[in-house]
Amino acid sequence: MEFRHLGRSGLVVSEISYGNWITHGSQVEEEAAVACVRAALDEGITTFDTADVYAQGRAEEVLGRALRGERRDGLEIFSKVYWPVGPGRNDRGLSRKHIIRGVEESLRRLGTDYLDLYQAHRFDYATPLEETLRAFDDLVRQGKVLYVGVSEWRAEEIEQAVRIADELGLDRIVSSQPQYNMLWRVIEPEVVPASERAGIGQIVWSPIAQGLLTGKYLPGQAPPAGSRATDQSGRDTISRFLEDEETVRRVQDLRPLAKEAGLTMAQLAVAWVLQNENVSSAIIGASRPEQVRDNAKAAGVKLDADLLRRIDEVLGDSVRRDPALTASPARRP
Repeated sequence: MEFRHLGRSGLVVSEISYGNWITHGSQVEEEAAVACVRAALDEGITTFDTADVYAQGRAEEVLGRALRGERRDGLEIFSKVYWPVGPGRNDRGLSRKHIIRGVEESLRRLGTDYLDLYQAHRFDYATPLEETLRAFDDLVRQGKVLYVGVSEWRAEEIEQAVRIADELGLDRIVSSQPQYNMLWRVIEPEVVPASERAGIGQIVWSPIAQGLLTGKYLPGQAPPAGSRATDQSGRDTISRFLEDEETVRRVQDLRPLAKEAGLTMAQLAVAWVLQNENVSSAIIGASRPEQVRDNAKAAGVKLDADLLRRIDEVLGDSVRRDPALTASPARRP
């Protein structure tokens, strides 16, 4: 495993991190989930990403049990807050109340007394940004959170947060967690440049496009049983690609490029996002340990300029680049 700094912060994370968005607490049984976490640890992965909303808290609980007994200082555990986790009006968003109560519940479920990184899971238009940043700063001062970050924020929102933190002397965000892969490059025009200026690193999710870039989805055929396209939580994200049969066909045309590079399709996809110097870590998910072991081999892989150019030629206009595709709910869900 290779390691990188999280942006310009002092925190070092594994190039490949393990996330449990869909799998833990919902798609796979706990025994299989624990086996995947053990495989990640065996591969040298030290960074684990989750959120309170994943399986309504069960994902955090499963991850906490799976990591029990590991040396806490040897791990980087991330979680997130924003989406509804209960029926109450204040069980959502980025108000001080929800953030403070949310971190307490996440710590309890994970079985730890601090988070290495706590992230705003979307931008909350219903809460003053100063309130959100002060609440995060309080958690840092209390030692319950070591660093703070954001997920799926636009460049102007990131820049506003950095400016307010500097003006008020609050702890700065150090990370951004967007979707990013060969087909979904919407962060490149604006988010990445803004992040580079502010010293923020990307922790990217969906580097294999919810499995599409593994090549297992074939043109004109139904999704394989048990795949993310058959799970309600993941279906919406991958459907935007699967609905375009031309995109599915073009992904198949990447096979000879992966073979030439001596990589599996998944390894090529994960290695591709790691070529971006602003990416601190790529989050992988899995339902089987062998998937973890396969993906982890992408760490440290260097893709030459010619291969990157040929990938672009194969994918052509199937690539999405519009920054406007990054959007938080206009109102709290």
